Amino acid sequence: MKILVTGASGYIGGRLVTRLLAEGHQVRCMARDPSRLEGRPWPGVEIVAGDALVAESLGPAVAGVDVAYYLIHSLAAGEGRFEDMDQVAARQFGEAASRAGVRQVIYLGGLGETHAALSKHLRSRQETGEALRATGVAVTEFRAAVIVGSGSLSFEMIRYLTERVPVMITPRWVNTRCQPIAVRDVIAYLVAALGHPGSLGRIFEIGGPEVLTYGGMMLGYARVRGLWRWLVPVPVLTPRLSSYWVDLVTPIPKAYARTLVTGMSNEVIVHDDAAARLFGVPATPYDEAVRLALARIERGEVETSWADSFPSSPRQPGVSLEEREGRVFERRTVAVEAGAAAVYKVFSGIGGRRGWFHANFLWHLRGLLDRLVGGVGMRRGRRDPDDLRPGDALDFWRVESVEPGRSLRLRAEMKVPGRAWLVFEVRDEGAGRSRMVQTAVFEPRGLFGVLYWYSLYPIHQVIFSGMADAIRRRAEAAR
Repeated sequence: MKILVTGASGYIGGRLVTRLLAEGHQVRCMARDPSRLEGRPWPGVEIVAGDALVAESLGPAVAGVDVAYYLIHSLAAGEGRFEDMDQVAARQFGEAASRAGVRQVIYLGGLGETHAALSKHLRSRQETGEALRATGVAVTEFRAAVIVGSGSLSFEMIRYLTERVPVMITPRWVNTRCQPIAVRDVIAYLVAALGHPGSLGRIFEIGGPEVLTYGGMMLGYARVRGLWRWLVPVPVLTPRLSSYWVDLVTPIPKAYARTLVTGMSNEVIVHDDAAARLFGVPATPYDEAVRLALARIERGEVETSWADSFPSSPRQPGVSLEEREGRVFERRTVAVEAGAAAVYKVFSGIGGRRGWFHANFLWHLRGLLDRLVGGVGMRRGRRDPDDLRPGDALDFWRVESVEPGRSLRLRAEMKVPGRAWLVFEVRDEGAGRSRMVQTAVFEPRGLFGVLYWYSLYPIHQVIFSGMADAIRRRAEAAR
């Protein structure tokens, strides 16, 4: 089939494209900014510009399409705006699909019983399905609760809270029942409905095999991770206060957190098992879904993330700081008036007798503190002043990987409340120029790990910025 995927830059859409290609389908992706899909490993995928809020842009996107996946939402627009925008987008897309003769629109919405107390977010998800159906196009709507997978917005919120806070003062919503579902099962349902005659014009509720509370999900996550966590419920925490706490402890901004937290006051469980009976998708238990998600994160194989489709934040040129999948990434990008080989020679020669190129006394002070608490300190040096290979000791780092002429990855072996890496990458840009990316990566253990990292951020500004600039100057001087 020829299939259109909207929302391909998002969490579900990006994974769905990969699965559809594996099934042998011809795939077209629609995006407001096609450049955000550059670099995806999607051979043969057609990418077109289109915005569901701009009706005239939709014609080329839906032309000649058999089936369209509607995976668009306006949550990033903020509370008070996303509801109206969702309605307009769904209506205009449905009308364009109907005119183009699209045989089926498959939509992923949200679980929740329809009543006056339904949160704005969940109500908008259901009204979006109604707006699509009102245009006359055949719609297959799936409704899901929390999606468990590496990079999922709801799951990441639960994961960060559980990892970082050993004793949680919890609001009433932690006792609300929900039916989480593994992301692999969601994708399986979306693919199974493709062209299925029994799915046209129907609404399906999908979920995992267990009904849990949000508190139960946190404790279940802790159990899989081997953590001890205590929940202390109090009746006075409002969604607004909860959203401030989520904003502080997790990478999810409070504007999005408040919308999610408000929705968690609604029970979201499956009352009709028609989807399970019709499509026969095996339900993945919650603990197993958590293990699969954590394994992907550990291997660095997170396919998509909730943050991919959200707007970028302003940042200082050349420097970025972000949290994803439980890790903090502090990147510095430097343009160098020298080739990649010269830059690689400099950063692969760091440490040992040459030192760390900037603020060496701070590096040695850190090594001394490490020795005082039983760590390896800076005394190990390096095996060879010019050659590195995986497994080599390098002061209080260990060489994890080396790609000659291109990259070096070091893993910290000093005492830290978590795990840390330092990564150098360089690529040629022609005309004797190159671009180096230096990334400090930290995976904090618990709330103390988070406080440790951010308390050192001002010092990182001195050490890591100075080191990146020193590498640039040395490479340029060696031309």
